Amino acid sequence: MTQKIALVTGASRGLGAALAEQLAARGWHVVAVARTVGGLEELDDRVKALGLPGVGALTLAPMDITNDDAMRHLCLSIHDRWAGLDLWAHAAIHAAPLAPAGALDAKDWDKSVTTNTRATGSLIPMVEPLLRARKGRALFFDDPRAGAQFFGAYGASKAAQIALAQSWQAENRKHGPQVSILTPAPMPTATRARFFPGEDRSKLADPRAEAARLLDACALEAQPS
Repeated sequence: MTQKIALVTGASRGLGAALAEQLAARGWHVVAVARTVGGLEELDDRVKALGLPGVGALTLAPMDITNDDAMRHLCLSIHDRWAGLDLWAHAAIHAAPLAPAGALDAKDWDKSVTTNTRATGSLIPMVEPLLRARKGRALFFDDPRAGAQFFGAYGASKAAQIALAQSWQAENRKHGPQVSILTPAPMPTATRARFFPGEDRSKLADPRAEAARLLDACALEAQPS
């Protein structure tokens, strides 16, 4: 059987890293994208340390998802090597500091829109043909903060990202690719720590367990050996 191929954007930490690790543990080949080289290398070390039969491999792609040329080149490389994708998990996010809407920092606002919204709108047309080629699926992860006080930059840009995903989902119900929008349980990620400093993190879901739960919910099982 042809090995399953996944693209995980935002794979260096948090939910994205946990998803990449879980997919590799299930025998998938994962193309892991993130700006942080160290985080990708640590992910690679964890996957290699699993030492289990049937563990998949990683292709590390240290790049910024807002760089259209780099992402276009990556998608072309995926096409040339594997002819398509079975999965795209989009976990990349910019979490701007909490601030009143009347005092938004212009740089944080621009980065939120560029990373969370514009990049998503640019990536969907690049990835869609790859998913269609292998009847694949896209995963997006909702974090409904729109309208919450002090969440202006993050809440608005994240809501716009999910709105794009919902439109893509509605447009492709009949012919694919399949688009799933999931809401993860709260996890002790760096993003959440910025929003809720001092929170009792012992009560939050383990990212690896949550990643496994989300993959199971989408019936993304282990690669048959």
